[in-house]
Amino acid sequence: MLRLLFALFSVSLSLLNANVLQKAIDDAPVGSILKLNAGTYEGNIVINKPITIIGKEDGVIIDGGNKGTVIAVNSSYVTLKNLKIINSGDRHETIDAAISLSDSKQCEVSNCIIDSCLFGIDLKMVQNSIISNNKITSKDFDLGLRGDGIRVWYSNDNIIKGNSLVKSRDMVIWYSHGNEISENSGEYCRYSLHFMYAGKNIVKNNHYKYNSVGIFFMYSKDTIATGNVIKSSLGATGMGIGLKEVTNFTIKDNTILYCAQGMYIDRSPFEPDTNNWIEENKILYNSEALHFHSLSENNIIKNNKIMGNIEDVVNDGRSSKTYNNEIEQNYWDNYEGFDKDGDNIGDTPHKVYQYADQLWVYNPDVKFFYGSPVISLLNFLAKLAPFTSPLFLMEDKKPKVMIKG
Repeated sequence: MLRLLFALFSVSLSLLNANVLQKAIDDAPVGSILKLNAGTYEGNIVINKPITIIGKEDGVIIDGGNKGTVIAVNSSYVTLKNLKIINSGDRHETIDAAISLSDSKQCEVSNCIIDSCLFGIDLKMVQNSIISNNKITSKDFDLGLRGDGIRVWYSNDNIIKGNSLVKSRDMVIWYSHGNEISENSGEYCRYSLHFMYAGKNIVKNNHYKYNSVGIFFMYSKDTIATGNVIKSSLGATGMGIGLKEVTNFTIKDNTILYCAQGMYIDRSPFEPDTNNWIEENKILYNSEALHFHSLSENNIIKNNKIMGNIEDVVNDGRSSKTYNNEIEQNYWDNYEGFDKDGDNIGDTPHKVYQYADQLWVYNPDVKFFYGSPVISLLNFLAKLAPFTSPLFLMEDKKPKVMIKG
């Protein structure tokens, strides 16, 4: 009799400590909609069937208890909406995240608040899904120790739209194709958006500020980036848009301002007999407007507004051959020519040379004196009576003289 009472007590205790949300998911038929009332639910749940979970009011919290991933989705046709997800684990090797989606398609995660989670939303081999209007913040770690706010690996044809990342690490799109990344924002992150081995993606109307790097594309091709605003990238190497070994890119109608490097171009385009198009961008009030590294030729750089920058063009590698790019019809506020016939095109080309004030390009220690009177004086003397031939960087054969808008 005593043994029976002990057994019944043990069963009651286990039910008391059960994960109520996990049990509701396990008991729900395929295709069910679970509408959660306000309250705190235990996390570390696993979803293995098509199901929808919606917070029916504010204050629906799923708490991971600072261990593991809070919600792991291993099924297609899963929807998560209007949830606040907090306190994942802090292990990078297991990618502890607020939400992890794996091997799935046609899922949706929207209008969720993610706080104090190492990684935010992790997609692995996810197709045709929507990640929208989520607010994501990592754990309060040093920048390099945080996890990625949104991490997209081997995932194609998804829409990632309207998300806000604050004090996360990166948003990464790696080995992933055909995605639309639009209307997202990022602040106080490292790479607000980082691509690697990705193609045929559309990046539009995103707003990034106070990050180390705005958008960096690596080893990728066939992508369009348009309408993005990158502002105030932080640090001495803070970057607006970076291109490294990319091919057949269109960078159009973006605004880059208050960065150390506006656009960074490294061995791009990478494939022979191809082009990148850099057109109609506003590159304003940066330390460097266009920074070329290594061999970079056959870019088409047209109709951009390049104004208020300390340096229009920087070439940090003597083999960059910046003059082999097609550069014309840009507005340069440093242009010193005239427009006698009034056609809004300068009568003479705008030529850019590297003078003595750019000694720091090859010797970073000299950058301590960057902008100082002594360097300015050297630059003035080099132009007035050059003791060595300045390095020719590029010319715009048809510079615009006036700008509209």
